[in-house]
Amino acid sequence: MNPSQKTVLIPVPNLDFDPSEVAASWRILSARGHRVIFATPDGRAAAADPLMLSGEGLDMWGCIPLLKKLKLLGLALRANAAARADYAALQSERAFLAPLSYVELRQADYDGLLLPGGHRARGMLAYLESQPLQDFVGAFFDSGKPVAAICHGVVLAARSRSPRSGKSALFGRKTTALTWKLERTAWNLMRFCGRCWDPAYYRTYVEQSGEAAGYRSVQAEVSRALAQPGDFLDASPAAPDFFRKSSGLFRDSGGDSRPAFVVTDGNYVSARWPGDVHLFAKTFADLLEAASGRQDAG
Repeated sequence: MNPSQKTVLIPVPNLDFDPSEVAASWRILSARGHRVIFATPDGRAAAADPLMLSGEGLDMWGCIPLLKKLKLLGLALRANAAARADYAALQSERAFLAPLSYVELRQADYDGLLLPGGHRARGMLAYLESQPLQDFVGAFFDSGKPVAAICHGVVLAARSRSPRSGKSALFGRKTTALTWKLERTAWNLMRFCGRCWDPAYYRTYVEQSGEAAGYRSVQAEVSRALAQPGDFLDASPAAPDFFRKSSGLFRDSGGDSRPAFVVTDGNYVSARWPGDVHLFAKTFADLLEAASGRQDAG
């Protein structure tokens, strides 16, 4: 076995995870020589959100059988060609086809943990609300090993409790996640221009009666778990390429990280949405390899 190879766990739900965040991360980590293991709630193989792969059903006529293949908004919102190619390759990966179950996971078996996202409540709730997975994630943070979380994966991290302190695994850390601006923009697109018969498609959790707008958003929930609201970070208007980073119109790629925004705090790296995934996965790989170097030096 290559001594520099690290074993990374990527837990996913059985259904509806984001294909870009999982498949691009898997490809980048594998290309760097690392071994990636997958886990699902029950140990059965997983499948990504089909709407994010095809784009069908994201336009306002998407509920009409004869018209749903006509895609306009769907072409813009679905995973891009590179991510779809990564996902197609992932579907023949042995570890992806034969995942572990959440209850089998042991912190000592992995050198790193990557928590992807997805928003469709139908499938994501089994991932976000799993007590065995939250227990595992909390213990993994306490181990000091590298952890990465992107989009709704940061919600899972926020809900996971440190066995040492009893507080959120993110308490005292700086992080980003899907911002309310990005989440609200996608929600409004569905309500007014797209999947209007299912306007909450982009909202995993929606506000209850009497709750302020955005109270159930990713940014709001994650912020409530932090030591102080200012520990939630987003791209600064003074940052280079701010419009690319903040508009939701651009995604990063292997050769262009300008649209991406990633936060690193010690051995923890976080990102907002699929448009950050290449820089996110590369930064996490750097953390893994740096941790390996420190262990070898010790």
